[in-house]
Amino acid sequence: MNRLPNHRRMLSAAALALVLGACADRDPLGPSADVGAPSFDEVSAQAFNGNIRIGVVPTATTVTLGSAAGWTITDKGNGATLLSGVGGVQASVTLQAGSVSVTRYRLQVMCGSAAAVDAKKAQAEALGHATLTEVIPACTRLYLGDFASNAAFGIRNTYRNQVIAQGLAASDAFWKLVTTTTGITQYKVTAGSQTATSNGAVGFTSSDGLVTIGTARYRGVAEVRRNSAGTLAGINEVHIEDYLYGVVPRELPPTVWPELEALKAQAVAARTYALSGLGKRAADGYDLLPTTSDQVYGGYNAEHPLSTQAVDETRAVVATHEGKLIQALFSSTSGGVTANNEDVYNSAPVAYLRGVRDRQHGNSEHVLDEIRRSPNANSLRGRKNGDFEADWSKYHRWSFEWTAAEISQVISIHAGQDVGKVLAINVLERSNSGRVKTIEYVTEAGTFYDTKDHVRTSLKYVNASGTPTSLLSTLFIIEPVIDRRTGEVAGFEAFGGGWGHGVGLCQTGAVGMAEKGATYDEILKHYYQGIDLATWY
Repeated sequence: MNRLPNHRRMLSAAALALVLGACADRDPLGPSADVGAPSFDEVSAQAFNGNIRIGVVPTATTVTLGSAAGWTITDKGNGATLLSGVGGVQASVTLQAGSVSVTRYRLQVMCGSAAAVDAKKAQAEALGHATLTEVIPACTRLYLGDFASNAAFGIRNTYRNQVIAQGLAASDAFWKLVTTTTGITQYKVTAGSQTATSNGAVGFTSSDGLVTIGTARYRGVAEVRRNSAGTLAGINEVHIEDYLYGVVPRELPPTVWPELEALKAQAVAARTYALSGLGKRAADGYDLLPTTSDQVYGGYNAEHPLSTQAVDETRAVVATHEGKLIQALFSSTSGGVTANNEDVYNSAPVAYLRGVRDRQHGNSEHVLDEIRRSPNANSLRGRKNGDFEADWSKYHRWSFEWTAAEISQVISIHAGQDVGKVLAINVLERSNSGRVKTIEYVTEAGTFYDTKDHVRTSLKYVNASGTPTSLLSTLFIIEPVIDRRTGEVAGFEAFGGGWGHGVGLCQTGAVGMAEKGATYDEILKHYYQGIDLATWY
């Protein structure tokens, strides 16, 4: 294991990563999402004080705080004590009238150093463009344009093309709804008969080190502040190791898979992701969300002794490549083989994100052949969202059959129009892991295409509630179902394997390797090729 010096390290603007875990389906963030698509540049950690900030209540008009012990509420702007109370007495925080928030479309054209942004900003203003800057820990963002939140795409696209033609933006410039606030932001705090107001964000500490935000308990401290949407965010600031106590049992429940070495591998992956994500959502006042958009975080009540042991025994250990934190992607079930990152995302190949065989699932080099002849494919027809946690590994092999009406509905959603009958579905290109890279949907209304991991979104299955739901993976074969009487296409049937994007660590594979005696470092170095493990702080 390498030990890295604990000096000041800066987080690059490319550190906006996406980790995809196993508690639920992990679709990549869409192109309109704030953080953009996953970046695969290795990153260095920024100056780190040991804590991480989680937006456990991302948006609310009122945030409730509490504790079982004595507590104190402060104005974080000036440190003044606002209120104090005893265990069991809750406090609520709301926004006072006096400030106005407006949400407008802005075109993000760069995220760089303050000097570079200032130069580009001056150039844009000289050409008559409205400008706006936003400082986050990773960089300073520059926005151009100022359009109403209901402005038509065509109008905005014309403006974007103009900006690109003027050399003020590259082709990766994207639209974002940005909220600006004018006037004074003031918070009102109420606890029983006590009230107070604060111009700064509201801090909440407890004498026993446990706080309640909303209905859940957390280690560390609580904070309430305005988010970028102009509402309130309830934030848990907590030491990163304590944070992992509440992440690992939610991402890989030890009550289902009590394999310590697999849990330790999960802890290292989760810690690596958390460190590389510091500042990711700074515009909202915190680093990460507690959901599948980042990592699932259950707080104090989610903790389990075995996963806590896994965190403690890997304290400060992260996965690195050439001295920098890796993008520690992981997914539930690979289906037998993981994927190269460029086969799933629009990115250049990354040395440590190479597709490898899942050691849990045999020696065949032809996963599609295994899928074709699998006698135990688990039908998705009767599955609802959330049914998977008790036995994820059943999705090593799965199947689904669409009726003609269902497939028409699904492809119509993708096409944004009624496509009529779906005549054929053809896989035009596959990656070397067997995953679909390009697919075409031939319909009465024309032919439509999709690529890479987004295929899971366009080719949805219909769950037990009748809701179209993203397909589990792109590792599948799809064939028409022919009506023997008429000879016409009566629907389609898919046979597939795995659950998730398939890049990086496979969680069920990690459990399988641990069951066979592999250590956590062997597991990590199998799924992340050529990495090192380092003590980061």
